[in-house]
Amino acid sequence: MDIKKIVLRKLYRHRIIGGKHTAIENLTKSLPKHLVGYAKEAIKELIKEELILTKLTSYGLQVSLNPEKIDEVSKII
Repeated sequence: MDIKKIVLRKLYRHRIIGGKHTAIENLTKSLPKHLVGYAKEAIKELIKEELILTKLTSYGLQVSLNPEKIDEVSKII
């Protein structure tokens, strides 16, 4: 099971792209508790790969898919 693929699929399915964003905790909600740590590491890697963009808000760090890399994301999914 590839956790990166699960995270990207969830963002893509909910159309969280560009200006629309969500908290990292929302991406890990559906995962079993023992995989949450791995998912957070996978999200950090996806941010480094620039597939996921971050936005710092007054209520915490938010993430969304990079609209410029949607083609690459759809190939991964």
